[in-house]
Amino acid sequence: MKRKVSAILLLALALVLTFPESLSGQERKGKFFWNRHKIENQELRSRIDSMSVIIDSLRKDIILKDSLAKEMLSIYEENEGKSAAGLNPEDYSPELTDSLLNIWYLHRQVNNDRHGEEYDMDSVHFTSDVSDEVLKDRLESMNSYITLPFNETVRNYMVLYSEKMPTKMGNILGLCQYYMPIFEETFSKYDLPDELKYMAIIESALNPVAVSRAGAKGMWQFMTKTAKSYGLEINSFVDERLDPFKASDAAARYLVDSYRLFGDWNLAISSYNCGPGNVNKAIRRGGGRDFWTVYDYLPRETRGYVPAFVGAMYAIRYSKEYGLTPSNVQMPVQVDTFEIRRNLHFEQISDLVGISVEELENLNPQYIKDVIPGNSGTYILRIPFNYTSAFIANEDSLYTHRAEELLNPQTLISSKPVPRGSSSASSSGSSTTSRTTYKVRSGDNLGKIAARYHVTVNQLKSWNHLHSNTIRVGQTLVIHKAGAPASSTSAGSSSSKPKTSASTSSSKPQSSSAQATTYKVKQGDNLYNIAKKYGTTADKLMRYNGISSKLRIGQIIKIPPK
Repeated sequence: MKRKVSAILLLALALVLTFPESLSGQERKGKFFWNRHKIENQELRSRIDSMSVIIDSLRKDIILKDSLAKEMLSIYEENEGKSAAGLNPEDYSPELTDSLLNIWYLHRQVNNDRHGEEYDMDSVHFTSDVSDEVLKDRLESMNSYITLPFNETVRNYMVLYSEKMPTKMGNILGLCQYYMPIFEETFSKYDLPDELKYMAIIESALNPVAVSRAGAKGMWQFMTKTAKSYGLEINSFVDERLDPFKASDAAARYLVDSYRLFGDWNLAISSYNCGPGNVNKAIRRGGGRDFWTVYDYLPRETRGYVPAFVGAMYAIRYSKEYGLTPSNVQMPVQVDTFEIRRNLHFEQISDLVGISVEELENLNPQYIKDVIPGNSGTYILRIPFNYTSAFIANEDSLYTHRAEELLNPQTLISSKPVPRGSSSASSSGSSTTSRTTYKVRSGDNLGKIAARYHVTVNQLKSWNHLHSNTIRVGQTLVIHKAGAPASSTSAGSSSSKPKTSASTSSSKPQSSSAQATTYKVKQGDNLYNIAKKYGTTADKLMRYNGISSKLRIGQIIKIPPK
């Protein structure tokens, strides 16, 4: 397609050069041909632009379908033993159907929840009862730490968010009451501008389980590779991209790194959307380090990202002037946190404490199977504050209640969560692998088989001594899958009880047989840099040392053993 478009453009250019504006001896005829070809060139450009839009839309739909197929494969793989083809009609239990419908709903939501995409923001001009002078004055009076210039592009996004989607903004305002304090505390910890919290509105409309066409997830829309590089845990039970607390902390650290790279907040924000490589490319082409200087050289989506950020900030600040009111999203005013160190199912909590499973999922979206895999490490559970007493009163019986039904090996065998801080399940010494075989069917390829079994193509080739990606129908492949946790105990076995974070945050770290490394805080240090240096996380350092994020020069920090 690119070659055809290039050929058409070259042909158009040749035609233009063939008929200059003035031809000696044939002025009238020359002008006629010139005007005719000028019109034809404009029509050609218009058609090419239309084709580009169609191609871009088709490409996005393909990515969406691939992402959906991958998640569907995961569910079928878990039920593979029921039928050679995956599932029989009688195998569609209510739980399985709910899982499939949930995936469908999330992807459908992606298509229905894209702000402003019903408009062509590159060419639209919104009318408004609020004059440009008032809009400009309001923007200036916001006194933002981040430069907010007023121009036609910014103006359109200000009108879009404040006037064109009142229902959506009502939902966002309702969610802001719960989530914005989380972002404010997190960004304050890293000395970031408070205004950056509004980026989450552009990323996900404050939906903690949002899924993009490209597979980015969570309120801050992290791709898997980036999420893991910033310490977010992703496995069959936990996806910390969906955890508003963990994900906002990772987003803050990303923005710190991005600002250090570009020295400009608008470019740092752009980098969050399209990556530092694209921003650097735009800087080289535009010849400057200012957003509006490189604007034309950024990807189309990124060009609208900063103006949309400004528009969302404006709409939130002046919501009352536009009659925008928060919707009732039924998020609790206050929550309590517990540390969980044993496997625990949401239904166990719901039965004995009285919290609905839906409430638990809303407050703890990172546990993607409603199971907290506490046997693998310490995990945080958040519940509404008014249920705290009931939780403490029933904590002795929580772990045994319906344990054989909800926490049987079949539930947990799909994948062993990697303990925090370890690079792989096998290196932790707490998981086993099982050998299985797969018979290649018509239409199979290594990539499809690897996705089905959650392994890599290189692993398949290594295990089966393959020197290329070619496989044949009927060929038997050996696959090594992660098995059930070797160190897992039964759900009813003894273990430590959960404790509220309030009671544990200031306690001394547990003793360890390994000798802890110490570090003396120097000027300019922060917990993130120290943690990165020693291959751990800031949260672990705070928990291990019983300290807050504030450090003082000369303070001794103990580094937890790996």
